Amino acid sequence: MEIQTITHEGLQAIELKTPALRLVAVLDFGPRIAHLSGANGENLLLWEPEKYTRGPWNLRGGHRVWVSRPQGDEAEETYLPDNEPCTFELHDDGFEVLGAIDPNVHIQRGFRVTVVDDTHLQVENRLINHSEMLYSGGIWALTCSLPKENTLYIVPVGDGSSWDNFQYTVFRTWAGHGQGGINDPQFQFTEDALVTTPQGKENKRMVQAHKGIIAMVDPDRGQVFAKRTSFDPEARYPLNSNIAIYVGPDNFMVEMETMGQECTLKPGQGISSVEEWTLQPMDTTIENSSQVESLFLPN
Repeated sequence: MEIQTITHEGLQAIELKTPALRLVAVLDFGPRIAHLSGANGENLLLWEPEKYTRGPWNLRGGHRVWVSRPQGDEAEETYLPDNEPCTFELHDDGFEVLGAIDPNVHIQRGFRVTVVDDTHLQVENRLINHSEMLYSGGIWALTCSLPKENTLYIVPVGDGSSWDNFQYTVFRTWAGHGQGGINDPQFQFTEDALVTTPQGKENKRMVQAHKGIIAMVDPDRGQVFAKRTSFDPEARYPLNSNIAIYVGPDNFMVEMETMGQECTLKPGQGISSVEEWTLQPMDTTIENSSQVESLFLPN
């Protein structure tokens, strides 16, 4: 494993490398992970700063930390800008990046990346309340992937019990967005998974995924990238969902989203939502939940 500070596309950054992967987090704004690839491969993440904006908020791409608001999942606070420089610490097994404290609501977002082995990372997304008041919300961690022509996305569904069920939210439109509507062939179910095949029509779905997994299966690059997060059926999540997927117009990106449980933070308190990341060569066709689950180390 190698960790060092570098310049990435003119920005101060941290580069983490294992024999199997390369990850870059930028420091001039964020916190943002701008690059994820095999050791010497092309970026799996969309990264186009300044191209997609909403007021002072800049999509940029990569991996970012949002906040969800109880009963207002995409409130204005979701789009808090992260345009100020970050602080960072390097560790023997990874690094930590913290964004600036927001001047209005006094929350701070960040993440710590820890190497587990050559192909597995832990990404702990963080939210801290620096206010003298209470703050209620949760962590919404979004990874902007860059699909190829044959890329598909798999979310295992169900808990395997004799009363196996889950909740699924279908969007027709939201905030004036959406092209695919309800009966959208981009989203299909197998017996044990939601499978998304991006076809360039803007749309999104949210799902209660007990196994907390979303995988990007990329035969054109010969790789599979997957994220896993925990799920507590007794906790409160946005629309009762801990996984979401967004297909951008013309497939400019597909967001792989995980949502942490929402809670109330007292002054000085923080919460985290831990994701396990894995990037591996795709040695065989991946088609079902058991194959996706096998990508991860045992809990």
